[in-house]
Amino acid sequence: MNEQTRICLENADLALRPPELITPVPREYYPEIDDYTMSSGIARTPGGRFYLSWFGRDDGPDTVMLLARSDDEGKSWSEPEYLIDPGFTPDGHHLSALVGTVWCDPAGRLWWFFSVSVGYYDGRAGVWAAVCGNPDDEHPAWGKPFRLWHGCALNKPTVLSTGEWALPVSLWRREQIWVDRRFPWNDVDPSLYAELDPLRGANLLVSTDNGRNWELRGRQRSVDPCFDENICLERRDGTLVMYARDQHGIVSSHSADGGWSWTPFRREWRTASARFFTTRLPSGNWLMVRHDTAGERSHLTAFLSSDEGKSWRGGLLLDERDGISYPDGFVHPDGRIFIQYDRLRAHGEILLAVFTEADVEAGYDVSGKVERKRPLIQSATQRNRK
Repeated sequence: MNEQTRICLENADLALRPPELITPVPREYYPEIDDYTMSSGIARTPGGRFYLSWFGRDDGPDTVMLLARSDDEGKSWSEPEYLIDPGFTPDGHHLSALVGTVWCDPAGRLWWFFSVSVGYYDGRAGVWAAVCGNPDDEHPAWGKPFRLWHGCALNKPTVLSTGEWALPVSLWRREQIWVDRRFPWNDVDPSLYAELDPLRGANLLVSTDNGRNWELRGRQRSVDPCFDENICLERRDGTLVMYARDQHGIVSSHSADGGWSWTPFRREWRTASARFFTTRLPSGNWLMVRHDTAGERSHLTAFLSSDEGKSWRGGLLLDERDGISYPDGFVHPDGRIFIQYDRLRAHGEILLAVFTEADVEAGYDVSGKVERKRPLIQSATQRNRK
């Protein structure tokens, strides 16, 4: 057994221990001190409060997650109110909280999804959730975090017509196993979590009881996988459509049996390999926010589909600059669409775009409500830039 394998196995139980939601957050984690801001997610509560989560420290073995709130629709934000830092192994290797998002369920509860792994990725990781039943109160109360399954979930669940909740989860391939900078990538024994190898890929977890329990359904694997970062939508006929990231852009797969079996992935867009955001709008149209370029992470653009993903139109440019990525968002009750994303990450910032469906259809601001590049969270370096 080599050293990296030993570290993963000897500390495996630590990654199964519920991490603490740390509050107050030590100042060393504040973005103006940490100087690293990577997009995670944004959600709106029934009372109108916004919650924003992001990743600090790095996009690697040292990653932690932070959470802040806004009571004026994102114009101003609290200091970080909660921190997820799973800590260290006895021999000094960090347990990362590398992947996750926030989501408000139909009952108005706030879910904070996050992953825990020994180092960057130990071959198993794990999807965790903490649930807050009173997110609009002055002092929100959080339940104890619980583990749903292996892997990680970067994107929000979808509530299906059956009432089930469908959470896309990725169990990364073995090539991405890496504890930290002391070791090479994927330098582990083939026996490490070999029992999980048949389950690697873009999976779907489903809850039939409003999130109390989750069951694993089917999965699909991309020919050229790259973190998957999958999202699932439902067509009116009950067909599920799963979009995923691969090394060349975005691919899609379909399920006609509630997620138990999936068609092979096929190419949707050859674009920058990065996270994207999609959702069904109140009108029934689908929204897709992705890079409209084949190379660099630039030209973040919103598109519409009126035939449930079979064709797309419009194209509202949200940000043309290089170094932008990882959109997530929600639809406001008044019809505005809020999308947050990051720029530069190291010494960077998290930004907000606001627009309406009509703006996407036209490709420009017809509503008079479009906002672009509004800063939400900024590192010290970004705050000091002129």
